[in-house]
Amino acid sequence: MHALVIIPARLGSSRLPGKPLADIHGKPMIVHVAERARAAAIGEVLIAAAEAEIAAAVREAGFPAVLTDPALPSGSDRVAAALAAFDPAGRFETVINLQGDLPTIAPEAIRAVLAPLAEPGFDIGTLVAPLSHEEAALPSVVKAACAFAPGREIAPALYFSRAVIPGGEGPLWHHIGLYAYRRSALLRFVSLPPSPLETREQLEQLRALEAGLRIGVCRIPEGPFGVDTEADLARARAVLAPTAAPLRGECR
Repeated sequence: MHALVIIPARLGSSRLPGKPLADIHGKPMIVHVAERARAAAIGEVLIAAAEAEIAAAVREAGFPAVLTDPALPSGSDRVAAALAAFDPAGRFETVINLQGDLPTIAPEAIRAVLAPLAEPGFDIGTLVAPLSHEEAALPSVVKAACAFAPGREIAPALYFSRAVIPGGEGPLWHHIGLYAYRRSALLRFVSLPPSPLETREQLEQLRALEAGLRIGVCRIPEGPFGVDTEADLARARAVLAPTAAPLRGECR
């Protein structure tokens, strides 16, 4: 499945100003993310930059960039705007929205997000990883309600929440904010207004579910962590040190 991987990036992080350009072993963080997307070998990689500084940094590293309106409300809107500018002829029917603050993501995980779209019933693909009970207590960790049939690595997503879901005994799943869209689904999604549950939970993927779009999840053994603070940045530098163990992200 030939896809266009779009990485939205902006400098306006309140907790880590200038985050996309933060240095990790001599490269801006956004370049690390782009290199991992290229290593996934599933299609072209494009950066949807809100500022010229980001565009210049990634172009110097050999990646194309599209400047998008800094006032766009979300990364999904930035991805859609970049898609329209980069591919007006509609060559790409599959679009991946890869967050620019995941420098430790394994290329296998980026490939895995396409797996749900191999099934015609899903409009959007995303990822989940096992969730510890300690993490489950954190509202910052988004949970997915899904159940995998025996021998299956893909399941429909029934709901997402900051609360612990589902109840009862059984595995809990951490939602990883990486999405593969059929182009028509992305365009429909960004055309919709924020939905009631999206507003309540502050999770935009609920807009898709409320609109009747079907989201399929692929499970991977461990998820990447997002870089939001100086402590996260230090952790990313340690994980990406030349002597660190390789990261895993295959769909299983």
